[in-house]
Amino acid sequence: MGDFDRPDWSGRLRRVWRTPPADVSALVVSSPANIKYLSGFDGSAGLLLTSPDRTWLLVDGRYDRSARLSRAAGQLADVEIATLTGSVERLLSTLISDVGSGSVGFEAHHVTVATLRSWERTCVERTFVATANWIERLRIIKERTELIAIRRACAVTSDIARELGRWLREGRTEREIAWDIDEAMRRAGVTRPAFETIVASGPNSALPHARPTDRQLQRGDLVVLDFGGVLDGYCGDLTRMAGVGEVTAEARGLFEAVRAAQVAALAAVRAEAPVFEVDAAARRVLSTHGFGDAILHATGHGLGLEVHEAPRLGRRSESSDRVGEPSEREMDRLAAGMVCTIEPGAYVEGVGGVRLEDDVVVTDEGCEVLTEAPRDLLLV
Repeated sequence: MGDFDRPDWSGRLRRVWRTPPADVSALVVSSPANIKYLSGFDGSAGLLLTSPDRTWLLVDGRYDRSARLSRAAGQLADVEIATLTGSVERLLSTLISDVGSGSVGFEAHHVTVATLRSWERTCVERTFVATANWIERLRIIKERTELIAIRRACAVTSDIARELGRWLREGRTEREIAWDIDEAMRRAGVTRPAFETIVASGPNSALPHARPTDRQLQRGDLVVLDFGGVLDGYCGDLTRMAGVGEVTAEARGLFEAVRAAQVAALAAVRAEAPVFEVDAAARRVLSTHGFGDAILHATGHGLGLEVHEAPRLGRRSESSDRVGEPSEREMDRLAAGMVCTIEPGAYVEGVGGVRLEDDVVVTDEGCEVLTEAPRDLLLV
């Protein structure tokens, strides 16, 4: 990407301190997704210590040179790089002594009790304060550079979905088909799958998050195919349905009900819409078709650096202060620039399961669908 397309890391770091918790003068960021969002660093180990005036990236010797080269090339935020020569607790204590007086925040959803205790034993002059969703709040609305990356990930995922018929046929195993999908994503240039690819056939399709097995596809099966790739750090996520030969009338009816539910949910997406109204739109359709008891999950979730982010598009009671998500007050309505999945599903033992999933960006008028691939039941 050129200079114009680089993330605005300095702007993100400034926004961290617009409304800090009372008496917090520094924040230790330990969530890998939040570190990447604020600095561009995506190594397997590191911490970010940020204050209103200074920000350090703490790395060990494995990442020192690569981090400095990335910073010089503009692929990393202009942060100070602090390399471990002893314990992380000792380095953290030294750096904290250079920031203003006050408490030090930590990400409660990402720090273990043991880690916190070790920090407290070393940084005895400071009080550590649990924070929740401080950085996640900033990530809900996607910036232009983020939307570019998400569109690329969704385009690659959609291209692969158009090719599903090449790999599906009676007698092939779920595991073989999942391998083909993953291999196609690798050939398309994705960094990695966004999650473990789901291929669930026949009775396994009635399990929402079934893992691929050595079960062979059989005539009459419904097949759930749920996959996505990561490009430039951002995820795509898509689910399509197939049938092996002719499926039963009951299975066809289940598919048509879920498809109608997705249409209704997509129509409910718009800026300022309560998130639970999107979920309710899908549930009403499924209930009308007699599948109200077959709904086993929310209608959607946020998408970005992580495959599951805020907001959660579930029932009103499911949308309050969940782990890794902002509070209910901050996520109870959609806003332009949010990216979400719309994935109603229904699962009936003895018949199978159906889920259809697309990724959308919320707009003032409605939504833009980012995953464009046929949604018809693919008969093979």
